[in-house]
Amino acid sequence: EVQLVESGGGLVQAGGSLRLSCAASGFTFDDYAIGWFRQAPGKEREFVAFIKWSGGSPVYAASVKGRFTISRDNAKNSVYLQMNNLKPKDTAIYYCAAEVGYGSSWAGDYDYWGQGTQVTVSS
Repeated sequence: EVQLVESGGGLVQAGGSLRLSCAASGFTFDDYAIGWFRQAPGKEREFVAFIKWSGGSPVYAASVKGRFTISRDNAKNSVYLQMNNLKPKDTAIYYCAAEVGYGSSWAGDYDYWGQGTQVTVSS
C-alpha cells in the first residue's frame, strides 16, 4: 500500500520556524520526485517546492524562496520542508506528493498524495 504521511505541522508565531516531514512507503522512493503543496481555506491548492529523486536542483515557489528549504533522505524514504520566517499568509494545510519524473509545479502531475498537515501562523 502506497503511503505518504506528513508530520510536523502546528501553531507558530509569525517569524518562527517549523520543519515538516513526509514519510513514504509502498513504492520505490528513489524513482520519484517529491513535491510540497499547500491549500488555504477557500483557496486552490498551490505549489510550494519540489525536489528531484537525486536531491539536486530543488525548485521553489516565488512566495517561499529564501525562507523554505526542501531536502530528502533516500535512506529514510523521507522528505523535509524547513520553513523559516513564517508569515500568516503561510497558513494552510501542507501536502507532500510523489511524481515519477523530474518533478513539477503542477499538482496534476503527481501520482500519490498524503493527507496533509495543518500549519497555522499567528500574527
